[in-house]
Amino acid sequence: MSVKIIGYLSFGYPTIEKSIERADIYTKAGCDFLEVDFPTDNAYLDSDFIGGRMKAAMEACDDFDKYFDGIKTLKEKHPHTPIILLAYEHTIKAIGVEKFITRCKELETYDLIMVGLENEDIKNQLINQGIKISCWVPFDLPEENVASAVASNGFVYLQSKSSGEVKEGYETLDKCVEYLRQKGIKNPIYCGVGVSTREDILRIQKAGADAAFIGSALLKQETNQDIMTYIQSLKG
Repeated sequence: MSVKIIGYLSFGYPTIEKSIERADIYTKAGCDFLEVDFPTDNAYLDSDFIGGRMKAAMEACDDFDKYFDGIKTLKEKHPHTPIILLAYEHTIKAIGVEKFITRCKELETYDLIMVGLENEDIKNQLINQGIKISCWVPFDLPEENVASAVASNGFVYLQSKSSGEVKEGYETLDKCVEYLRQKGIKNPIYCGVGVSTREDILRIQKAGADAAFIGSALLKQETNQDIMTYIQSLKG
């Protein structure tokens, strides 16, 4: 089975309407999932490239209701394309935790990449209300991260390439996926960070992971034709 492609949207950059148009191209070209972020003026864990887009989106529109309405439009236009939300904890606080939960339930969109946690309180509140929080696992498989992934109710976000450190005996991605499965993880394993070529996709597929995140490399495709050609090259 071919690995699924998750296309990243800097939602609201340059406008919500333009982001929706970009999503139309993503799905037409073959993206299987959409990753949709909420803007912030303090994306301190992201690259300057992605953080700059999130900040620009926030400056263009700071009304989070309009972002939820935009996601509703995405759902209506692409009912068979799952959406993964991304939000900083401070953004969820700004929206209001209860309101965030309510809007997610209204949209029937439950998968969330939550970053910048101060503690586990809001995360646990979301989980208790049925929001599925992903768990980040670096390539070198730190035991603390693996234990969190085993206990998580959401998908595993596995780093696709080593940034220097590796776990002895698990030097390749397929071994990392195998290790996580042996630990009892039954939720989907999605790989990301540094995924940009067809060769990366094939490596992730061979490893037995379920999907691949395509981020900056996809965002850097500017014209509709460039986006189409690039995604289709990844699909093979």
